[in-house]
Amino acid sequence: MRQVKAIIGLGNPGADYADTRHNAGAWLVEAIARDSLTPLRMEKKFLGHYAKVNFAGQDLHLLNPTTFMNRSGAAVAALCQFFKLSPEALLVAHDELDIAPGTARYKQGGGHGGHNGLRDTISALGNSNAFHRLRIGIGHPGNAGQVVNYVLSRPGKSERAAIEAAIDECIATLPDAIQGEWAKAMNRLHSFKG
Repeated sequence: MRQVKAIIGLGNPGADYADTRHNAGAWLVEAIARDSLTPLRMEKKFLGHYAKVNFAGQDLHLLNPTTFMNRSGAAVAALCQFFKLSPEALLVAHDELDIAPGTARYKQGGGHGGHNGLRDTISALGNSNAFHRLRIGIGHPGNAGQVVNYVLSRPGKSERAAIEAAIDECIATLPDAIQGEWAKAMNRLHSFKG
């Protein structure tokens, strides 16, 4: 049972993107930092906002890269090299078009599914996809041609509330997930409908 040592929230930097759907992974990491009463601070060597927290009795590295989404891997690789973390010790949180707002799913391995943040992370980790993912549902606009505008726009009020509810449920399942109790964490999270 390999434990999770770091949680990385994918997103785009800056106020223009902070509330967009593409930043759902970063919202999760911000929520963990808030709950842990430990602010994320800019850490140049990790190319992002970083905090070390004690969560459910375990030390965890939190990182929101400030590289743009399609360059996320540089920040992930810098964190891994500094703390000597293997891909299996990472949980990467990201927005997911294929599941509805109010739902989230754990996953290990697999391809990038067209997600530029995952694509760059896999590449930066030496083409390893062995890290765990936390897929936070944002829904799909229904047309592939609208995806870019959709992910870079803000969700409506009820949609944002559903995403926030799913993030709260993710945090409730994290104590099991970070201990490597994936079946337990999945059973709870995957049955949640926000």
